[in-house]
Amino acid sequence: MRISGLASGMDIDALVKDLMRAERIPLNKLQQDRQWLTWQRDAYREMNTLLSSFNSLLLEIEMSSTYQSKITTSTQQQAVTATASTTVPPGSFSIEVSQLASQAVNASTEDIIVNGESFDPNESLINQADKFKGSLVTGNLTVITYDDNGQTIENEITIDENDSLNVVLGKISDLDNGVRAFYDTNSNRVFFERTDSGSRNENGNEIEFTGEALGFITNTLGIDLNSEQGGTNAIFKYNGIELESKTNSYTLNGLTLNFHSQTSGIAVIGVQNDVENAVDKIKEFVDKYNEIVETFNSKLTEQRHRDYPPLTNEQRQEMSENEIELWEERAMSGLLRGDSTLRTVLSNMRLSMNSIIDTGNPNIKMLSDVGITPSTNYSDNGKLNLDESKLREALQLDSDSVYKLFSNEDVNNNGISTQLRQDVRTGLNDISSIAGRVSQQDQQYAIGRRIGDLDNRISVFEDRLKRTEDRYFRQF
Repeated sequence: MRISGLASGMDIDALVKDLMRAERIPLNKLQQDRQWLTWQRDAYREMNTLLSSFNSLLLEIEMSSTYQSKITTSTQQQAVTATASTTVPPGSFSIEVSQLASQAVNASTEDIIVNGESFDPNESLINQADKFKGSLVTGNLTVITYDDNGQTIENEITIDENDSLNVVLGKISDLDNGVRAFYDTNSNRVFFERTDSGSRNENGNEIEFTGEALGFITNTLGIDLNSEQGGTNAIFKYNGIELESKTNSYTLNGLTLNFHSQTSGIAVIGVQNDVENAVDKIKEFVDKYNEIVETFNSKLTEQRHRDYPPLTNEQRQEMSENEIELWEERAMSGLLRGDSTLRTVLSNMRLSMNSIIDTGNPNIKMLSDVGITPSTNYSDNGKLNLDESKLREALQLDSDSVYKLFSNEDVNNNGISTQLRQDVRTGLNDISSIAGRVSQQDQQYAIGRRIGDLDNRISVFEDRLKRTEDRYFRQF
């Protein structure tokens, strides 16, 4: 237990505090060095985040779909539209639709309920038997449909007098044979329809019934089995050749046609290269590269203010928030000034940007051939300019060569994006070896090991200060 200096008239606490302030100067320096390293580590990681974002964009630049996506037009948009895969060559295709695909449907020929009677489709059939115009028939019922190959699909259900109409129709709908059954309360009619369009039974109906309860369909529900409608294929001509489809969609050599109505004569489908998609991606590539150049150069040339070391806790207590903010703005300046790793990343990327690539087209072998050139402004430090009109022209004339310019993969002839990804990967690894990643332990990277060493020295020094402080109190 410490005894104050009241008896002696001396302010021992103040005296020891002053003495310890001097003793703490080396510790303050260690803590400031640690804070500086922490700031520097975080600054490196910000650069890696920027490089990682660029790397993701480079992967998109190397995708063939970026350059080969298509846009389509139709002279009869209300009747037929189309989408085209990257394999479809630019051109025009004539389409003439004479018949749409339809779903087979059959329904009660009239109101199945006695005039004026109130019918509940959720009430049991037997309790409402007298409300049907036809007699109530129950028993086993076989539902027959057809698959795409015209083969029969037979399913049996049992119609019980204690079932409600909705329960029976639900049993039919749940057979998973492509039939939907429902009761329309407005017209008091029952509908059976195929869930898929197209003709699957050339010789008759798409939906058929048989069995001892056939009368439930024909008599109780008033369905005329000879009155089924629809179940037709779409019939159309592609460049003069007649084709059929069970649906109102048809894909031919990567061109998907969608039919909405019959055409008025011939409709023309046009397919063109979608250069805007590639323009947007390449523009994003140039913008991201320029952001890296600007950010890296800013960090490399940022002035370091050695007269503004990180603040100690005591210094913070004596300053206002505004003063702290202004001080730390200067204290954190120059964290990566003149850094050789960042310089190497920029240098390698600039070399890759100036590469000559054999694309097979002598007119497209450098970035300048597609409108990407270095800025002539010295202060831009190697930023790129983009001539969008020249890029569009190159893409329209030979999008494949533009693709190869960026994405060619050959040991001796790698595309520019491919080379840049290697530069970025090297940069990411080099920076990570210095500043690590969030998931890494301190001992796994250079700055982390230095921080760990400072932590140990700080801990030892704090123990020594504690002993020194105790000695001063005993002394006085």
